[in-house]
Amino acid sequence: MEFTLLFAAAIGVGAGSIALRWEAARGNAADCAADLWDVLVSAVVVGLFVGRLAAMIGSGINPLTSLGDILIIRGGVATGPATVAGLLMVAILARGEIVAVADALAVAALASLGGWHLGCLARDACPGATTDLPWAMTQAGSEIGRHPVELYAAVIFLVAAAGLGLYRKRRIPPGVAASVAMLIAAGGRLATEPYRLSLSGGPVWWYGVAMGAALVAMVFAWRRA
Repeated sequence: MEFTLLFAAAIGVGAGSIALRWEAARGNAADCAADLWDVLVSAVVVGLFVGRLAAMIGSGINPLTSLGDILIIRGGVATGPATVAGLLMVAILARGEIVAVADALAVAALASLGGWHLGCLARDACPGATTDLPWAMTQAGSEIGRHPVELYAAVIFLVAAAGLGLYRKRRIPPGVAASVAMLIAAGGRLATEPYRLSLSGGPVWWYGVAMGAALVAMVFAWRRA
């Protein structure tokens, strides 16, 4: 029995915690009364739980009769339902400060997402589609090289988190940081989707909708400024 899914989640939460501490030292969320750590952890836990249940149901597994599979197996998480659940949790806990809290969590959210993908090393789930590139990864018992697609995603999100954190030193309108984070999160997943192992091509439409919503929110935020 193994708890690799929990290990990956812990890496994600740890990355988010580091990002929150880094930004707190630079004055992030000075005008926000919410406890960002509680909001971040709650959103991550609820999002992973809902996303895991959705993935199990989508695979034909009954969560009520396979409770142990929620945490113990290496199975994945349905990103669409997980994202929606996490965002709803943020909205609930923000209590009237939705925009301020979302902006304050933007960098930590990207860092957490990058940490989650980096957790593929704990789950032995980094490889994707086949490739002959020199940095290809192989799985135990196989000599076939595969794209380390989860590491691609981890690099995209962690670098983006650092970049957004540095850019936020400038004065930007409320809502822009959160919109940019959502755009990067959806765009990063969409960009790496072709390198993943999937029979259906992945939930591409989820990422397209999220990118569209993020762009609309960004334009609206700039126009209100």
